[in-house]
Amino acid sequence: MARSEEGREPATGLEGSAFEALVGEHTDSLYRFARSLVRDSAAAEDLVQETFLRAFEKRHTFRGDASPATWLHRILHNLAIDRSRRLGPELLTAEVEERWRDDAYTVDSETVIERAQTREELEDALIRLPFLYRAAVVLHDIEDWTARRIAETLGIGLPAAKQRIRRGRMMLVTALAQGAERRAAHSGVPMRCWDARRRVSDYIDGELSAEERTRLERHLEICPTCPPLYASLVGVREKLGGLRDPDTVVPLTLAEQIRTAVGRRGRR
Repeated sequence: MARSEEGREPATGLEGSAFEALVGEHTDSLYRFARSLVRDSAAAEDLVQETFLRAFEKRHTFRGDASPATWLHRILHNLAIDRSRRLGPELLTAEVEERWRDDAYTVDSETVIERAQTREELEDALIRLPFLYRAAVVLHDIEDWTARRIAETLGIGLPAAKQRIRRGRMMLVTALAQGAERRAAHSGVPMRCWDARRRVSDYIDGELSAEERTRLERHLEICPTCPPLYASLVGVREKLGGLRDPDTVVPLTLAEQIRTAVGRRGRR
């Protein structure tokens, strides 16, 4: 979100059309932020929806002390902390700083920049940053927020915000540099384990292209850790099918109950 938003006149409360305008104006920015924090697109969508639901519930408390964008990003950030799950090994802050303190430490800049040009490689490196540093880098270098605004959003001091940006950038470069080593170590594997695992459901449901199916099957032939996970997913899915009871019907009043509950929330 552009820095110019910080100059907006403060608002008091967010009702009706004002809240609807927030959804249209800030969804893209919040989704980019969430996508960089949790990586999985479905989880990011859930996080954005949960953010707006939480904001809707608290709309009466908004007093314009911060811009609506800052307020929404703060809610999402706090929700992401609560729900954060590590998708892979994170870089150790102390370890990276120790490397950068060493005058002999360097990286191959061509390799780093080349990897950064590929979205998948850049996201893979970014997700390896510890959550707090990843959030600061995303807000500053993707969303173009100032360090002062980041400090306000994350509830930290300005020096701490600047430190997170600095450390996050260092860790990102180190992660990109290490990517070549990690790729070489897995050169015989058709795809990375996470790429294979997030496609398994589509594979089971027959929704992958022929090329993707072939790559996944080759991976399962070689990888020592993914086949048991795949077998477990298939087995559990089959057992779930056994819970299907043709005599069970949805209560006719359920839809009306849901509509009533949603309407009650809207009237609060």
